[in-house]
Amino acid sequence: MRFASLGSGSQGNALVVEAGGTRVLLDCGFSVRDAGSRLARAGLSPADLAGIVVTHEHADHADGVFALACRFGIPVWLTHGTLAATRETNGEVGAECRVHFVSPGEEFALGDLVIQPFTVPHDAREPVQYVIGDGARRLGVLTDAGSSTAHIEASLSGCDALVLECNHDLGMLMNGEYPPALKARVASRLGHLDNAASAAILAALDRRRLRHVIAAHLSQKNNTPELARAALAAALDCAPEWVSVATQDEGFDWREM
Repeated sequence: MRFASLGSGSQGNALVVEAGGTRVLLDCGFSVRDAGSRLARAGLSPADLAGIVVTHEHADHADGVFALACRFGIPVWLTHGTLAATRETNGEVGAECRVHFVSPGEEFALGDLVIQPFTVPHDAREPVQYVIGDGARRLGVLTDAGSSTAHIEASLSGCDALVLECNHDLGMLMNGEYPPALKARVASRLGHLDNAASAAILAALDRRRLRHVIAAHLSQKNNTPELARAALAAALDCAPEWVSVATQDEGFDWREM
C-alpha cells in the first residue's frame, strides 16, 4: 500500500491511495487539466482511478470531482449532504456520473481498499474524513476540522500513516491580514486545525504503528513548514526533519506503507 499527495492547501487538494490493483483519489480541488498533469507526475492517469472519494463540498476539495469523474467514467463516493451542497453550488450532476453514498461510521470496500468515513466538526453540509486500509496497513487523513473529538481520536488511533491538517499558527492568524470575520471562522471549532491543536490530537493517539506523519493543508499566509514540523515533532518526541509537509504545488511523492 502506498499514498501520495497531488497538492494540499487552500488552492486545491487531492490525495491518491493505492493497494494491489486499486487506486483511489481522495478529493479533487483541481481542474481536469491540472489534475491530469498532477496525476502524470505520480505516474498515473485518470483512467487508472477506481473511484474518487470526497470529504466535503468546499471548492478546494471538490471543484474538480465531477468534471473529472464524468469525463473519464470514474465513480464517486460522498455523503448525501455533500452531494446536496454540491448541487446547490454547481447544479445537477451529469447523468453519466456514477454516484455512491457513504454513511459516517460504515466502512465500505473499493477494490483492494477498505474505506472508513468518520464525522468531523467543520462548516460544511455533512463533512467526513477517512481511514483507508488494505487489511494490513491503515492511512488516516484529517484535514478541514476545526477541533478534535473523541471519535476522531478513536478513528485515527493505531494507524500506520497520518496526513494531518496543520492549517495555521494561531499567533500568525490573529496578527495577520485576514479580516476579523475570516479569522474567527478559521479559528472556530468548525474551522481549521492550528498547529497546537493538531499536535494535541497526535499526542492523544495510539502511535505504536505510526511510520509516516505528513503535515497538510498549511495556510500560505498564516503558517510555515518549520512551525508545523516543530509542533508535530514535539508531540512525537522526534526530530522535526522526520515530519514531512505536503505543499500546494507539489504535494508529496509516493510513501510506501
